[in-house]
Amino acid sequence: MRRLLKWIDDRTGLEKVIRSALFNEIPGGAKWRHTWGGILLFMFAVQAITGMALWMSYSPSTRSAWESVYYIQHVMQLGWLVRGIHYYAAEAMVILVLLHVIQKIWFKGYRKPRELMFWIAMAMALVVVSFSLTGYLLPWDQQGYWSAKVRTHIMSLSPVFGSYLERLTVGGEHFGHHTLTRFFALHAGVLPVVFSGLLLARMMLVRRYRKQAFEGIAKTEINASSFWPGQALKNAIACLAVMGLVMLMTLKPQWFGFTHIGIGAPLAAPADPADLYAAARPEWYFLFLFQFLKYFPGEKEVLGAIFIPSLILGYFVIMPWIAKVRIGHYFNILVSIALLTGALWLTYAAKMEDATNANYIEAGEQAHEKAQRAVELASGPTGIPEQGALHLLHHDPKTLGPILFAAHCSSCHRFDGHDGTGNVPLDTSSAPDLKGFASRAWLTDLLKPEHIATKRYFGETAFRNGDMVRFVNKKVSQFDKEEKLALERAIKALSAEAGLSRQAEAEEVEADLIILGKEDLGYELGCSDCHEFHFEDEDVDGPDLTGYGSREWMTAFISDPGQKRFYGENNDRMPSFLTEGILTPTEIGLLVDWLRQDWYEPLPK
Repeated sequence: MRRLLKWIDDRTGLEKVIRSALFNEIPGGAKWRHTWGGILLFMFAVQAITGMALWMSYSPSTRSAWESVYYIQHVMQLGWLVRGIHYYAAEAMVILVLLHVIQKIWFKGYRKPRELMFWIAMAMALVVVSFSLTGYLLPWDQQGYWSAKVRTHIMSLSPVFGSYLERLTVGGEHFGHHTLTRFFALHAGVLPVVFSGLLLARMMLVRRYRKQAFEGIAKTEINASSFWPGQALKNAIACLAVMGLVMLMTLKPQWFGFTHIGIGAPLAAPADPADLYAAARPEWYFLFLFQFLKYFPGEKEVLGAIFIPSLILGYFVIMPWIAKVRIGHYFNILVSIALLTGALWLTYAAKMEDATNANYIEAGEQAHEKAQRAVELASGPTGIPEQGALHLLHHDPKTLGPILFAAHCSSCHRFDGHDGTGNVPLDTSSAPDLKGFASRAWLTDLLKPEHIATKRYFGETAFRNGDMVRFVNKKVSQFDKEEKLALERAIKALSAEAGLSRQAEAEEVEADLIILGKEDLGYELGCSDCHEFHFEDEDVDGPDLTGYGSREWMTAFISDPGQKRFYGENNDRMPSFLTEGILTPTEIGLLVDWLRQDWYEPLPK
């Protein structure tokens, strides 16, 4: 081994380089405040390694970006760990580089001859933030998509070149594939090169300033010591501490405010340009700007988004010259403290507003549910189709059903007292509550005298004084024991027509009773006087009960309730959703499946 190392050293001079780095003298000796450069270099290396690992499985396309991140997070062996480390290390780097800038100001590390070091630290901070801004969009989920739209809008506010910069960044007029590929190129190609250059320049300047510190002075007079082992040990401890925190955030994100995450990094539902994401918020380190912009509405927004931040950034650039004035350094510290305090207060205010904003909280819960649902569907037996994961959500009854119900049905109907999405409309319902429609429980309550004329059923409809209500009030209320048993069997038989999956087991057990119930329904109870039930009768005018509540029956009913098979001329204001072009066949199918609770659910773990 020694001969091999000597052979390499003879041809590269590597030993001299290593010795020069390890035994480089540090003025003032080893100190914890000298660890920042080492920590940043270490975290950048972590980002580079995990980033390369993610790159191997990531696909920068609007059709496959979310899908590839889903694969990394939920399928790839330890993919969640790699992604989590990459995500939280990026968060840590933002804090570290900002603290590095603050340290430079506090310890006068921006004064002559270290102006370049200070500006490099500022540039590194901007690049680190740019890493996070560009990386945030790459999963192509709702959170990243809508946050990026807000940021590019802010960019467009810049005078003169604003619209051009926005088009250049977006890759055209609209967000899409070109936007994603440009952000990916910046994140994985341009920014790493820029940051590497800044790190290299910083290291060169550090060595130069250390060398200058010893010129004409004995090393013992300034308490110097070599990098190895004292400073190297401190750097190692600091790096391990930061890495330990990153690992803890990856394994226990709930401890750090990520309440909806099990392990790893968050992943919202696939980006949907048609679905405004009310829960969108910028990254935590931009919450102060988000809150700040609330004080600059309308045309004044450009002041808060562009001019004031530019003035503050410009002030930091000229800090070295301000420090030349007698009290300049202390003035710079006061300004820095004021800005930091203001940013922290604005961040706190934004958090407190969100914590008491019912609409935001509800939107956040809905976003979490949709994200979970997207993962469930992607993990389902059909997997992710060629059209992408968004196609799964757009064809999922559990996701779209309540939205369709709220938009088209809740003006008359309710679903367990609300509009399907959990909101209670201000107007009183005027048609039956459809929660559990055609189930045994729903039909049992329907045929009770104390319920049938309430607003849960026919109480607010044109049928509240009709034949059905009179039949229940006058006849069913007088049933004897045998007739009540026949009614129970008839209810089971009628509900069995729906073929509800949640009743399948009970219906299989009670198959004989259901057969008897069909006979009771047709003849014993007199239902055939008004309804068809597996036979044709031109004289009846009630809805056909053949296949009652089944997918086919409900689809046909919603499509055109005015058919003779259903209400005919007795239709009480219910529109023909298909024939009038209100809903498409696909939308009607989704609505029906949701009402029937027919959707994919993963097996309990």
